[in-house]
Amino acid sequence: QVQVVESGGGSVQAGGSLRLSCVVSGYTDSSYCMGWFRQAPGKEREGVATIDSDGITSYADSVKGRFTISKDNAKNTLYLQMNSLKPEDTAMYYCAADLPPRMTAIQALHMYYAMDYWGKGTLVTISS
Repeated sequence: QVQVVESGGGSVQAGGSLRLSCVVSGYTDSSYCMGWFRQAPGKEREGVATIDSDGITSYADSVKGRFTISKDNAKNTLYLQMNSLKPEDTAMYYCAADLPPRMTAIQALHMYYAMDYWGKGTLVTISS
């Protein structure tokens, strides 16, 4: 049974940084497609950043140049480094996985509904 557990959310001022982590257990194959998605109050869930086992990454336009997604395969851990945070980044952030992968990172960014496994989310709050 695949399990996805996020951590690292919190409250910071605008301009600050946070790093989110996501541990995936119960899946041992080397192929994957994973990503970070977020949902602000009253808004639809949206893709933030995704990565696949071909090394392809994809980012939402709103976070390009500020956020970096990476994966430590030895630790089965996905990261999201978030810099230059803005109040509009405030949201619940979810880690999700498409395992075994049916999508590329580019596809997954826009198809959150097709991801197979989800964490419970970690809250990020950015104050101005």
